[in-house]
Amino acid sequence: MLVSDFNYNLPEENIAKRPPKIRGTTRLLVLNKQTGEITDSHYANIADFLEPGDLIILNDTRVMRARLFVTLPDGRPRELVVLEKHKSDLNTVMYRGKLHAGDVLTVNDSDDQITIQEILGNGTATVSSNRPLADIVEAHGNVPLPPYLHRDADADDIKRYQTVWAKELGSAAAPTASLNMTKETLAKLKTKGIQIQYLTLHVGLGTFLPIRSDNVEEHHMHSEWFQIPAETIEAIKATKAAGHRVIAVGTTVTRTLEFWAKSGKTEGEDDIFIYPGFKFQVVDALLTNFHAPKSTVLMLAAAFAGWDHLKPAYEYAVKNHYQLLSYGDSMFIY
Repeated sequence: MLVSDFNYNLPEENIAKRPPKIRGTTRLLVLNKQTGEITDSHYANIADFLEPGDLIILNDTRVMRARLFVTLPDGRPRELVVLEKHKSDLNTVMYRGKLHAGDVLTVNDSDDQITIQEILGNGTATVSSNRPLADIVEAHGNVPLPPYLHRDADADDIKRYQTVWAKELGSAAAPTASLNMTKETLAKLKTKGIQIQYLTLHVGLGTFLPIRSDNVEEHHMHSEWFQIPAETIEAIKATKAAGHRVIAVGTTVTRTLEFWAKSGKTEGEDDIFIYPGFKFQVVDALLTNFHAPKSTVLMLAAAFAGWDHLKPAYEYAVKNHYQLLSYGDSMFIY
């Protein structure tokens, strides 16, 4: 299976550059994965496509201000993104620009310093710091917007590149399918009798690292830390037993639930890679954003919907002026 198989034309004008002025006013493309039928709707109307007794599961991770601007001793600038929180201390970064083991980096013209310990490959390194890295990030960090936005984060991004229920600090990127969810939409879901539960997966390299091999099967996912509460597990089992559906909001939730089904683990490191041919055991429907060509998250959506249905849906979205990627419109696949 080739990475190049999972490609589509994404014009620049179809990429959402900023969040909508009002959270939750984005569009929703509804895809029947059995027939390929497409329905145009709006994210705020997601309750129309669910039934009482269905269970929605959300990721309660909170995005760190993980982007740091640093300088080498000779003044040359570099950029770091502190990666997702694992059980151990924060100690791994992605970097932009050439770095070597032993380099001492000054953070944002302050007294804080970060030392490169080991170059790991794929533009990542382990680091040490003069005080806890989490504190340095809190003091000096910027919102780690996706590179394709080609801009620095502003005050609006601090609020909008975060879900309204974000709780557990530790992600280097947002669970974007949830960015359009509002308290009002959640209230509509609850009023209809739809259950809501949470889990945590700290989003990082496993979600956004590009595939560097030609063959899909040769890609190895970077692990991301997750935890599923007992009440969420109990709700899943009860929902299934009652014949209702489990709806994952986002690929991060999907990967976490399917890793639990495969491994039996409710906490730990999740490195599952889902691509076409995968047999889903937990997730019955998926609320997700539109994903970049040739990405692991696009492959997960293709595994769930079938690429023969997903690709025409993406082509329809582009033709009909949907806004794609992190700040854009969403899909509901059932």
